[in-house]
Amino acid sequence: MKRHKFLRTSSHIFKRLGGKKKKQKWRRPRGRHNKLREKIKGKPIRPVIGFKKAEKAKTKLKMISCLREIEDVKKGENILLAKLGKRKRKIFIEKLKQKGAKILNFSK
Repeated sequence: MKRHKFLRTSSHIFKRLGGKKKKQKWRRPRGRHNKLREKIKGKPIRPVIGFKKAEKAKTKLKMISCLREIEDVKKGENILLAKLGKRKRKIFIEKLKQKGAKILNFSK
């Protein structure tokens, strides 16, 4: 599925707003005569309900912060480790590897 690029108002005019090369942050158009706010045909699209990803397409993430939560982890599940110290992180990683879970915020 193609991701939409929501362009900020007047971003093609003012370089500081992102232009086309920089990553732009969406800001809601405000203003009395703003063409984007009025949804004038031919202007860039704006985020509305309906552009959301399907639930099946989203990756399910599970945040783990204590050892009790490791018992509920299934094989092949995506895991994020919470803010942990070096010693506890090492223990968590070993146990999750035994379970066969995939740790996303772990660098070797």
